[in-house]
Amino acid sequence: MNIPGKKKKEKETEAQTTATEATPRAEEQPVETSEATEQSHKESIDWKTKYDESQDQYLRLYAEFENFRKRTARERQELILSAGSEVLKSILPVMDDLDRALENMQNSDASKAVIEGVELIANKLRHHLAEKGLKEMEVLGKAFDADMHEAITHLPATSPEAKGTVLAVAEKGYTLHDKIIRYPKVVVAS
Repeated sequence: MNIPGKKKKEKETEAQTTATEATPRAEEQPVETSEATEQSHKESIDWKTKYDESQDQYLRLYAEFENFRKRTARERQELILSAGSEVLKSILPVMDDLDRALENMQNSDASKAVIEGVELIANKLRHHLAEKGLKEMEVLGKAFDADMHEAITHLPATSPEAKGTVLAVAEKGYTLHDKIIRYPKVVVAS
């Protein structure tokens, strides 16, 4: 017997059977081996390691550049502050001579107007040099420090408390921006 619907159903069933035979079953599909999984895991670890190394290298390079930038800025600032130190050093003997002249003029018969004029010039010079960062070191009566003073002679101390102190200053010391440019020459009590 020939039933038209039956043939159609048989063909559909046959097509389904053929389709399921063509596609491999889940059991027959190739399963990734543990070796392949380990390989892909190692590759991801390698990429992570490479990333971490490059990140570390970048951070170190950035820190090195920052240190370089700060160092050059500090050196530039120091250069600006000490640029005129040689000129100021050459002026210091002139200041010493001016101080000696004022001291001698006050002990002599010089007119008061002349003394006031020289004092005015000396004060103006000191003021301008102080604006540039030059300061006179105050050492008289303070404890002797070999790092800060240059001892030219020792005199006996008048009292036990005076031992090791500065009794007199033979040549004044100066600092430029808190950096010593000339050490004071002093007489120390011993």
